[in-house]
Amino acid sequence: MNTRIDLLMDRRQRLLGRNLSVAYEKPLHVVRGSMQYLYDDEGRQYLDAYNNVAHVGHCHPKVVAAGQRQMEVLNTNTRYLGDLILEYAEKLTATLPESLSVCFFINSGSEANELAIRLARAHTKAREMIVLEHAYHGNTTTCIDISPYKHDGAGGESAPAWVHTARLDSGHVVEIIQKLEAPLCGFIAESMPSVAGQIVLPDGYLSQAYDAVRRAGGVCIADEVQTGFGRTGTHFYAFERYGVVPDIVVLGKPIGNGHPIGAVITTRAIADSFDNGMEFFSTFGGNNVSCAIGLKVLEVVQEENLQAHALRVGQHLLAGLHELKPRHEVIHEIRGSGFFLGVELAHEAGAVVNQMRERGILMGTEGPLHNVIKIRPPMPFSEMDADRLVSTLAEVLIRG
Repeated sequence: MNTRIDLLMDRRQRLLGRNLSVAYEKPLHVVRGSMQYLYDDEGRQYLDAYNNVAHVGHCHPKVVAAGQRQMEVLNTNTRYLGDLILEYAEKLTATLPESLSVCFFINSGSEANELAIRLARAHTKAREMIVLEHAYHGNTTTCIDISPYKHDGAGGESAPAWVHTARLDSGHVVEIIQKLEAPLCGFIAESMPSVAGQIVLPDGYLSQAYDAVRRAGGVCIADEVQTGFGRTGTHFYAFERYGVVPDIVVLGKPIGNGHPIGAVITTRAIADSFDNGMEFFSTFGGNNVSCAIGLKVLEVVQEENLQAHALRVGQHLLAGLHELKPRHEVIHEIRGSGFFLGVELAHEAGAVVNQMRERGILMGTEGPLHNVIKIRPPMPFSEMDADRLVSTLAEVLIRG
């Protein structure tokens, strides 16, 4: 590392918590972003195939302008009447099945999942939750409790008694329900598990699980923080791929394009159960600026046909990756859809993503063994970008 990076790392170690991780062996000092590109302090451009938070592109000019305009006018809380939050809720619910009609706005995916659990408990008067193996749902205390990726990992304390972890093989959710000794509250699952390794769930898995959960009196929560708003290409939300309709949908980071927004959308019946006399209020949730930004992100996704773009370019990228597989035995499996892709290797993938970073392409790793390269770029990612990624990955794999 150069002296400048050394100094920044030293300050970071002194001023921030040391379990705040840094990407790559040679950390990047990123100072600017534009659509699917990031730039370091020396002006070098990096193709971002990693940061799905910047859903419609880093610093998309229409989103930036919407936030700036609203900041110049008003930013306050939901105790005052306003048009923006209602317009945003109307346009957001219009993208979902008709039964999902009531919105709650907060500030992150973690808060959204935390609130979803509260809603489920209020509706069912129960506590037992079923989660998927290797799942991650956020950084709050309850979210860590329902995230095997965290509570079963380093520093974790295992699952609390009310959390039951289901394998990804068919029928395990049913087995868990049959063995429960207390009433079931619900089942929460990422529609396509991300930190588990960019997983596409087996056909019929979610429909069987949802049916069993509902027969047991529980509610079904779809965590769409990673996959919502057209990322998978085939559908606007990944749960649609499986032909199911959740009782609660959780949205997070990409819906604000980097601005902190979270949303929970549920049925009128569940929302009414939650309206039990205790006020729900979030100081910043649903504020004017957040709603202006969220509304503009949704409009950009729709106006720029980014779902169709993700499908077309994602298929092109998948084809290129599949061409690599026969030539590189280290590639074990390629999976995913649209701009939610994983390349599983026969060994730990850290060295590969570090070499890609040296060549100007940013990627990350996922999976219990950290052997899955995750590809989740901003949605403007192009066919030219896909070709560059594939050819650079081929070069890295040849060099070992």
